[in-house]
Amino acid sequence: MAEQTERPEYPTALGASSLKKITLLGHDLAEDVMGTVGFGELAFWLATQRRPTPGETRVFEAVLAALADHGFTPTAIVTRLTYLSAPDSIQGALAAGLLGGGSRFLGVTEDCGRFLHDVLTSADGALPADDAGWDALALDTVRAQREAKRFVPGLGHHVHKEGDPRTPRLMRIAAEEDLFGPHLSLFAAIGRVHPQVLGRTLPLNGAGVCGAALADLGLPLELLRGFALLARTAGLIGQLAEELRRPVANDIFLSVDLNNRSVAPEPYTPADAHGGSHG
Repeated sequence: MAEQTERPEYPTALGASSLKKITLLGHDLAEDVMGTVGFGELAFWLATQRRPTPGETRVFEAVLAALADHGFTPTAIVTRLTYLSAPDSIQGALAAGLLGGGSRFLGVTEDCGRFLHDVLTSADGALPADDAGWDALALDTVRAQREAKRFVPGLGHHVHKEGDPRTPRLMRIAAEEDLFGPHLSLFAAIGRVHPQVLGRTLPLNGAGVCGAALADLGLPLELLRGFALLARTAGLIGQLAEELRRPVANDIFLSVDLNNRSVAPEPYTPADAHGGSHG
């Protein structure tokens, strides 16, 4: 008699299907979720496996709105250009744009959330209870970054040099919902004290404040960039929709292609050939 082997099991609290029913997060998808749960609320729920409060949903969806689109950024341009090159591949165009979410665009959301969290978890004693305490912690933080010759994530913006309009708005929403937590408190304090160290005033950018808000919501730090990409997906679909109506990708391509200038080759020279050393 052949020996019986156990069938493998793959437990999940997410989507599961039977002949007549689909369950999601323990609920009937068709009857309890569709037409009842908003997409932003569902995205939060899927990531945390707990249903957010109305206040948490409002802050979370404000973050998604803040990050959905910011004009002709590299992610938007590469999406349009990829669609120009491969109009049969919408998925390729969207993927190209999302792959560009890194340390300069979109990735700042995760970088800032992680940075603030690291500062908070390494702080000695209890966290500050007033603005003076937060300012002192922020001052130490900015000084340490300056001494280490590292940037403070979320500080500065290439366009909104006098202030990113998304930042105060998201802070107000979080405060209204009683969700202005330690990450936002530290970020706001960095905005107040950094001129004392840097000698100039830089704006707290929208991607950074989004990271602080998401961290205060208790969302996994490892997924913060994923939420930024979720938001930008909607924006990139909008970019493609506009490209269909008012195409600019071919003009961008021809602007570069027809204005290239031939120059003499510049052979690569390893750094150690000039007395440098490998790190």
